[in-house]
Amino acid sequence: MSGIGARLNDDVVRSQFVASPDGPSRDWELVLRESHHRMKNTLTLLGASVRRDFTRAGAGDMSMAVDRFERRIVAFGRLYQLLSDGDDRSTVEVEEFFENLCGALSGAVLEPAGIRCEAAIGSGTLPASQCHRLALILTELVTNAAKHAFPNKDGALIRIEVAHHDDAWFCTVSDNGIGATAPLRGTGSRILEGLARSIHARLHDEAGQGGTRVTLVMPVAA
Repeated sequence: MSGIGARLNDDVVRSQFVASPDGPSRDWELVLRESHHRMKNTLTLLGASVRRDFTRAGAGDMSMAVDRFERRIVAFGRLYQLLSDGDDRSTVEVEEFFENLCGALSGAVLEPAGIRCEAAIGSGTLPASQCHRLALILTELVTNAAKHAFPNKDGALIRIEVAHHDDAWFCTVSDNGIGATAPLRGTGSRILEGLARSIHARLHDEAGQGGTRVTLVMPVAA
């Protein structure tokens, strides 16, 4: 994990972080609206996998299909709870929170799609509001990769890294898919930019034949 910062271009770390979260209220309203929209997209992915399972299941396999469906619903409930920012804690343990998030994303989104998830999460604490907004960003990036990066699911892998390095937090989602030409463009960009702005963070994306990699850099003082 200590090499995450070193792998980024120096200009990313030196660049000006996005301005204050105290901007127009319309900006945050947009973020919330888009966040809910993305949760609906996650449900769509879940529903598609359930339909596929039940369509393929014969009479003898129906019980197993029901069991898989139940596990996915439970995982989605865990995911929604983690993203809802419903607890009263002022700070959150990063390692515990993001390991739980990765497990919920795997169960609700990735495993049903035949995608393997790897996670490397560093230790530390963050204010609860920052932690939950980071979780929304990571969920958006993982969901986008699951939807678009893997026309062929053989060997599909998404890796999530969260680490503290050089007075900043580095949060990375990478995949070994087809390599999107513009991973931070399109309908998902508004939620990512709004959430990043709200925590004084900066997004950096790289894409190529080996897949796509998006890194969020957030200064500790934010």
